Amino acid sequence: MIQSLYSGASGMEAQQLNLNNISSNLANANTTGFKRSKIEFQDLLYQKPRAAGADAGAGAVVPTGIEIGNGSRVVSTSKVFTQGELKQTGEKMDIAIQGDGFLQVQRADGTFGYTRDGALKVDGQGRVVTSDGLLVLSNFQPITGNSAGVSIASTGEVTVQGTSGTQSFRIQLARFANPAGLQSLGGNIYQETAASGTAELQNPGDNGVGTITQGFLEGSNVNIVDEMVNMIQAQRAYEINSKSIQTSDDMLEKIATLKR
Repeated sequence: MIQSLYSGASGMEAQQLNLNNISSNLANANTTGFKRSKIEFQDLLYQKPRAAGADAGAGAVVPTGIEIGNGSRVVSTSKVFTQGELKQTGEKMDIAIQGDGFLQVQRADGTFGYTRDGALKVDGQGRVVTSDGLLVLSNFQPITGNSAGVSIASTGEVTVQGTSGTQSFRIQLARFANPAGLQSLGGNIYQETAASGTAELQNPGDNGVGTITQGFLEGSNVNIVDEMVNMIQAQRAYEINSKSIQTSDDMLEKIATLKR
């Protein structure tokens, strides 16, 4: 019964983390380029008073053993990089990535970050930046002239019509061997890790790299209905784990009063 208390407590803690994850997904249902997180559980170590396959004497073998679990734990929360719905904005500097790939940005400390948020802006120096003012790399060149004259093809070719002539260049997207291994930094920015692999900059549309759609933004891939169902399941699991603790406590109370 003492063991059931700890098992129930581990289950409640795991479901609390599950609910935290679901709440974060729901809170970012309208965040541009947001990718939902999924949570994964593992069972804990088992107590084995009797092992399966042990010698039972006279050449006999125990066909099944006794294994008592010790609850569960959260083993990982990973991003699900499925495509989000594209939303038309009509803004020339808004771009959506369809398929695999990230925009590379330069963070305030000089390191690289990666984002799916294509709500781009042009600063006073003509540089392409994010909504937080981070410099967008990905082979973007400073925009000379009015950004209203910017045309971006699906394969990344950028043409800028200005008073001083036509400017053209081609942007690139970063790919990772394991995008789920990226570290989330907040602000729609991810950071490369040893688990994600090294970023590879490639042309949009080449070798399975995603393409670019101008005048659109990628919405969140959070399905509100699915998350609400997950929330109900987490709540019920939390309640039943708390019930197992209460039941164990009642049984211990009965044992404690047997002598009376």
